[in-house]
Amino acid sequence: MPLTDTAIRNAKPGITPTGKVTDKSYKMGDSGGLYLEVSPNGGKWWRFKYRFDGKEKRLSLGVYPDVGLKKARDRRDEARKLLAQDTDPGETRKAVKAARADSAANSFEVIAREWWASHMATKAASHKDKVLRRFELYIFPWIGNKPVSEITAPQILEVIKRIEKLGILETAHRALQTCGQVFRYAVQKGRAVRDVTADLKGALPQPNIKHMATFTEPRQVAELLRALDGFSGSFTVQCALKIAPMLFVRPGELRQARWADIDLDAGEWRYVVSKTKTDHIVPLPRQAVEILRELHPLSGHGEYVFHGGHSPLKPMSESAINAALKRMGYDTKTQITGHGFRAMARTMLHERMGIDPHIIEHQLAHKVPDALGKTYNRTKFIEQRKVMMQQWADYLDQLKAGAEVIPLHGNVA
Repeated sequence: MPLTDTAIRNAKPGITPTGKVTDKSYKMGDSGGLYLEVSPNGGKWWRFKYRFDGKEKRLSLGVYPDVGLKKARDRRDEARKLLAQDTDPGETRKAVKAARADSAANSFEVIAREWWASHMATKAASHKDKVLRRFELYIFPWIGNKPVSEITAPQILEVIKRIEKLGILETAHRALQTCGQVFRYAVQKGRAVRDVTADLKGALPQPNIKHMATFTEPRQVAELLRALDGFSGSFTVQCALKIAPMLFVRPGELRQARWADIDLDAGEWRYVVSKTKTDHIVPLPRQAVEILRELHPLSGHGEYVFHGGHSPLKPMSESAINAALKRMGYDTKTQITGHGFRAMARTMLHERMGIDPHIIEHQLAHKVPDALGKTYNRTKFIEQRKVMMQQWADYLDQLKAGAEVIPLHGNVA
């Protein structure tokens, strides 16, 4: 007799429909090879019994009540149709399951996370987090589960345009760029045929690049230096303000400077660049050494040169320099910012003092290949850089004193 919903609901483990007590699973037959298997723990499993190539086989069709009687019969009928076409429904299911597993293993999100773990291994933690967060916010929700080999250029463009509509065009460009890197990684690993983002060149309007606010005219720089000297904040921030334009390192590297990395007698500061993870040397001019020696009694017993105002165990706040500039009346969006000291030094060292750009770029710790294709080396131009850093500090002193400074072209060779 065909099964009914009532009979299925009333089926109990350990007691067959005929009242026989058992400690094993028992079957309740329906029709066309379909039956319900009731296990000793109370589970109810739909099974389909069939023969293929002379062998008896069974196919699981789901668990009751998630799969009701009607759905179980529909699945049985689908399996019987495959048998009528001389196809084994069990092998078909295995093939579909394998295809799904392969698709999941080669989804855009899986490939992107692989690329991220490999490509970003040597990058700064903040940059790594920013790239991953961009994927998680703007890319994965829409194409993350799609097989990377099946994603088309229009699908990528739809996702990128969604970012553009949020009014963050530069983020859209960066997202498209990193998507391209993921596709090229997939091609290299044999999991995609080509980088489809190559078809999207020119699909986004170019963003208006905003450079860090800075000063490059001697008169403006002189006024700024005098203002820095007159800052009335904490002694730690006073010292940081005086040394920042002199050394022109990245603001994050300055605020996290450690005494253990500084040799005042040798006049050197050695550390690992946060952005590129490369070793770097900053020759310390006489003026910087004097400032650091004056600061040493205050923070020299701790780890950080410029410790936090509320805790000597933590570095100075990342907003301290810009906050001080604002207190002095400077607009950090249009006039000068802590990061702007780097652009100021680069421009004036070359245009006002005639320093070779290669020497400047090495001191900025930029990974710019030379004519032979070699990238940054921490000791390259080190003697010229020592001379340049002292000349730069002297130049700033002269500007601050109001002297008429004549460009020193060709002073460092």
